[in-house]
Amino acid sequence: MKKKTVLFICVHNSARSQMAEAFLKHVGGEAFAVESAGLSPTSINPLVVEVMAEKGIDLSRATTRSAFDLFRQGRLFEYVITVCDESSEKQCPIFPGVVHREHWPFEDPSALKGEREQVLAGVRRIRDRIEEAVREFVRRFGPGEAQAGKERGEW
Repeated sequence: MKKKTVLFICVHNSARSQMAEAFLKHVGGEAFAVESAGLSPTSINPLVVEVMAEKGIDLSRATTRSAFDLFRQGRLFEYVITVCDESSEKQCPIFPGVVHREHWPFEDPSALKGEREQVLAGVRRIRDRIEEAVREFVRRFGPGEAQAGKERGEW
């Protein structure tokens, strides 16, 4: 079976796209070849590493990459999903040959303010929303979706 190629893009590739990539690898298994990238990559957000560890996913060695580098390399993806907030989404590049492009607006964890526990709670909320969106994506596009949809009378 050919893997479906997926790219998640956010601003810094430090939080939202990293979480989405990790969840799709975890939930989607071998059905997807998934990567993430940012418009202006920085370094992984330590709070993201912390909250993902709570889910049993280790991002401590994750590195960031540039969406524009992937674009210049001529990389093609079947699915390009932007996970930045509405104001940043317009900056995301259009990849040639994309079959599906989606925008999942999530707030930026680095913009959260407050005491450490308040910020952690916000990062957890964003993490959980991303996990839910990834699970829905796998339900829609994962292995067996066509057969399952036929059985449910959706097609």
